Amino acid sequence: MQKNILFLLGIFLVLEVYVYQAFKTVYSSQNAKFIYWIPTVLMYGFLLYSVFTFNRASHEYLRFQIVFSTILIFVLPKILVALFLLVEDIFRLFNFGYHYVATENHDYPSRRKFVSLVGLGSAAVIAGLVLDGIVFGKYRHRARVVRLKLKNLPAAFKGYKIVQISDVHSGSFQNPKHLQHAIDLINKQDADLILFTGDMVNNYADEFVPFIDLFSQIKSRDGKFAVLGNHDYGDYGDFKTKEEKALNIPQLIEYEKQAGFEMLRNEHRVIEKNGEKLYILGVENWGIAPFPQFGDLDKATQNVPADAAKILMSHDPSHFDAIVKNHPKNVQLTISGHTHGMQFGIDLKNFKWSPVKYKYPKWADLYESEGKYLYVNRGFGVIGYPGRVGVLPEITVFELS
Repeated sequence: MQKNILFLLGIFLVLEVYVYQAFKTVYSSQNAKFIYWIPTVLMYGFLLYSVFTFNRASHEYLRFQIVFSTILIFVLPKILVALFLLVEDIFRLFNFGYHYVATENHDYPSRRKFVSLVGLGSAAVIAGLVLDGIVFGKYRHRARVVRLKLKNLPAAFKGYKIVQISDVHSGSFQNPKHLQHAIDLINKQDADLILFTGDMVNNYADEFVPFIDLFSQIKSRDGKFAVLGNHDYGDYGDFKTKEEKALNIPQLIEYEKQAGFEMLRNEHRVIEKNGEKLYILGVENWGIAPFPQFGDLDKATQNVPADAAKILMSHDPSHFDAIVKNHPKNVQLTISGHTHGMQFGIDLKNFKWSPVKYKYPKWADLYESEGKYLYVNRGFGVIGYPGRVGVLPEITVFELS
C-alpha cells in the first residue's frame, strides 16, 4: 500500500510542477514560487500524515472526509489546468517545428498568459463547486413527486401516498440537527407510508445512535418499513472479531426499530384498506459482484398472489433487470437507491448525466421495462465525497392511481 501511495505522490508531484508553469506565467512576481510551493508542500504533508495514521476501525469519518475533500478541492482541479497546458504545449511544439523548418526563427514559443489564466480560472470554478457541495449541497434536500398508475391497484389505494428515502449514511454527518429540515420536509408530505431502501450507516450500527431521535420524528399513517443496503452489513468496516461483526446487523435493526422502522428481510407485509390489499415486499441486498446477493424474491413473495398490487424495496437497482422484471410474481413497482447519482452530475428536467451511468444504466428517476417500473432514488446522504454537485439529495413522493 505504501508503494502505491508513494507512486501516486510522484504523479501528483509531476502534476504540481506542470501546473506551477501556469501559475508563474500569470503571477510573475519573484515570490511566486514561495506563494505556490509552501502551501502545496504543507498540504501534501497533511495528506501523507492522515493516510499513514488512519485507522479504519476508529470510525474517523470526519478525518477521511477532510482528506478526500482536500484532494478534490486542491489537487484534482489541477488536472484541468494540466489539460489546458498540454493542449497549448502541443500547439507550441507544432508551431516551433514549422518555424524551425520554414523560417530562420528557431526560438521556442513562450506560454500565453491567457491560456494559463483560463486554466487556473476553470480549476478555481471546479474547486468552488466542490466546496459548495460540501458546505451546502448535501443539505439541499428536495421532494420529487412521482405520479404512477399501477396495474391492479385496488380502488381503496387510489391517491395513496408513499414517501421513499434511501442511503442516509448517518456516519457521514456530524450533527443530526443539520438534517432537521429534511425530516420536516418528509413530514410535510403527509405520507400514508414510509419506505427506506437501505444504507442507514456507512459500516457500524452505532453510527445511527445519534440520529434515532431525529428519525423517530418521521410520521406516517400506515407505518415505516426498511431494508438493508450493502453498507449496512459492515463489510467495509474493521471488526475485532467475527462475533462482533455478527452483532452489527441485529444491533442496527434494533436501532432502526427504536426510530420506528420495521426491517423486512426477504419478507412482505400487507397494507389493508376496506378489505383490499397492497403488498409491500422487502429483500436483502442483491447487487452485481462484488456486492452481496442476499436478496431472495421467491421467499419475499411466498403466498403473495401474482395478480396482487405489489411494491418491492430492493436497495440495488441492478436487481431489477437481473431478477425482478421477469419474476413470475409480477412485481409492478421496484424502488431502489444505492447509486447516489454519484453525488455529481447534471440533473435537469430533460437532460441527465452522471459518470455513474456507465456502471448503472438505471441510475436515477423512473424507468419502465417489460411493463414493470423501477424508481432509483438519488439518496438522502453522502458517502466518500461529503457533498453533492448537481445531483441533490432526494425525498421521493409516490402518488398512486
